[in-house]
Amino acid sequence: MTEYSRLKSSRSAAIKAKLDYPVIDTDVHTNDFTPALEDYIANYGGSKLVDALRKAESSRLNSKVNGKDWYQQTPEERQYNRTIRSPWWARVTRNTLDLATYTLPELFYERQAEQGSDYSVLFPNNVLAPAGASKENRQALQRAVNHYHADLYRKYSDRLTPVAGIPMGTPEEAIEELEFAVKTLGLKVANIPGGVKRPIKAIADKYPADQYPEVAKYASYIDFYGLDSEYDYDPFWAKAVELGVPITTHYGSQGWTGRSSISNYMNNHIGHFADGSQAFAKALFFGGVTKRFPQLRVAMLEGGADWGAHVYIHLVDRFSKRSLNGLQNYNPDLTDFDELYALFERFGSEFLQAHPLSKEELKKTVLGSSFNRHSRSPIGSELEDFAAAGIETIEDIRDRWVNSFFFGSESDDRTIGAAFNDKANPLGVKINAIYSSDVGHWDVPDLTDPLAESWDLVQEGVISEADFKAYVFANPYKFYTQANPDFFKGTAVESKVTNIESTQVDKSLVTA
Repeated sequence: MTEYSRLKSSRSAAIKAKLDYPVIDTDVHTNDFTPALEDYIANYGGSKLVDALRKAESSRLNSKVNGKDWYQQTPEERQYNRTIRSPWWARVTRNTLDLATYTLPELFYERQAEQGSDYSVLFPNNVLAPAGASKENRQALQRAVNHYHADLYRKYSDRLTPVAGIPMGTPEEAIEELEFAVKTLGLKVANIPGGVKRPIKAIADKYPADQYPEVAKYASYIDFYGLDSEYDYDPFWAKAVELGVPITTHYGSQGWTGRSSISNYMNNHIGHFADGSQAFAKALFFGGVTKRFPQLRVAMLEGGADWGAHVYIHLVDRFSKRSLNGLQNYNPDLTDFDELYALFERFGSEFLQAHPLSKEELKKTVLGSSFNRHSRSPIGSELEDFAAAGIETIEDIRDRWVNSFFFGSESDDRTIGAAFNDKANPLGVKINAIYSSDVGHWDVPDLTDPLAESWDLVQEGVISEADFKAYVFANPYKFYTQANPDFFKGTAVESKVTNIESTQVDKSLVTA
């Protein structure tokens, strides 16, 4: 009890006491007590469903070759099979109090004050494990896991809420689970995989997975739902908007090109959430999802917020060159070949003397061969990459990127300064960075540190006090309430926001 009493006077708690607004943590990871979870699932679907969960968890955490994961293989086997180094020691263990806290809901609830938080959104570590289960077990298992978490945390709902894991194999499957999670279980936030691996049909038809499992393992692509998908996911996004559900994802890219070291976990880890989330977000943007569903709110967690700023900047920069107007600079039909021929006669006569060409032949030569691959002419909507997104002005880019997306940044991530840099960001905007402590993972050895670490960024001049307020309160509040105005009804946040004077917070954040 001595240590517990000391931790109650944490640095984060001291900082929180000085704030006149609540703190909302958008990313807390909890551990399930496995015997209790498996008992629940057994009651829900029998021992078969428990086995399905164990198998899904095992396949999610480790890539196996001949039944052996990386840690069971010899260095020679890893080299021969190019077995990617998988995560290790990814949970806090030395800090025994925190280890228990992440596992025991009542203890975590009591320690909210030490953490410096008024409200936390919880992501149990295996909430999306069912997504890796077989098709016949996936929906039932996901429903059981969601049901367990809803029951487990229901009595702590004024300060804690677990997310609902939503499998995205098909839009129909996703809609069914979203409706069950919201209407039956009362869950308020959806957590989805940012992409689904699917077979490349041209290869799968030639090498069926049941006969060539190793070929099937690699002959795949990732469907990010919004662009080039085999399915129309618009009904799912529409359902999320209808039910008032904010969408979240922790989507990584370990195993992708450049993140496939067979020996070094950190090589594969650094930046992988940002890269995975970027692929997901760009698919929604270029696929027109954020145009068709401007009320949809999506948060990408654990990847930091700086990538949200640099993609926004690059979108604006590229649109200026690749809009319908800008593209005319590269239209080969607009080349003045009389002028071109005259320039060759004046400055390239040696070429024409050695290779006499007519104007038409010169045209074919200059725009042919190696140049030709850059001058092929698309037709119709193929001409403009921004067409499906409906971008006509840079304000449209702001509305469909900045307004729709929120970016989970961990407390000690100094790159957050880029998100709040309204001098660099076009139209003077600040990216929606949201406080995502990531407690429960190895990033946070002590759950009482994150809020204080974020305040350190203010003291060091990385962000301003106003940015800090937006980060830990205003942006998270906006994310949840723009999706669902009643999100915080009956919670500790509702009572604190009600007491905030109108001069201290933008009313739109309260009434959105």
